[in-house]
Amino acid sequence: MPDRPASDDVPWLDDDQLPDWASLVGLVMTLPAALDAQLKRDSGLNSFEYHVLASLSEAPTGALPMSELATMAQGSRSRLSHAVSRLEGAGWVERHECNEAGRRTAAHLTAAGRRKLEEAAPGHVREARRLVVDVLTPEQLMALGDAARAVVRATDPEMSERLQRRIAARR
Repeated sequence: MPDRPASDDVPWLDDDQLPDWASLVGLVMTLPAALDAQLKRDSGLNSFEYHVLASLSEAPTGALPMSELATMAQGSRSRLSHAVSRLEGAGWVERHECNEAGRRTAAHLTAAGRRKLEEAAPGHVREARRLVVDVLTPEQLMALGDAARAVVRATDPEMSERLQRRIAARR
């Protein structure tokens, strides 16, 4: 068994840091579940499926290679394949061969899928406002966004770059 570092070598959180860390853990544990519950209740979609549809809707052609979509939706290819199968069964997505960078499969948002997303989005936005945006001051929301971007830079630089491109495109 490898030697464990002495307790003195561990950079334990101090009494000022611990409450903030515990609050962040509470946020990370409860917010996704609350957003997912609203989507399931109101539209029959889970959060992952919603984000797949949203990612496709933001693509200029309404289609993305499955590998790229898996990265954007932050899911494994297996999870994405299962989600796309369900979305396909509902008529919201279709799979087609694409010749970008070799032979691959792309997911295409159908007109029915766009309508489903447009139907689900208002409730999802209302829930995001109710749970986050409207309970924070504008300054708190900006600070939360800044903090979230800093953490994402550390946890997933590729996602951080995608977020920065989206932010720049909206400005």
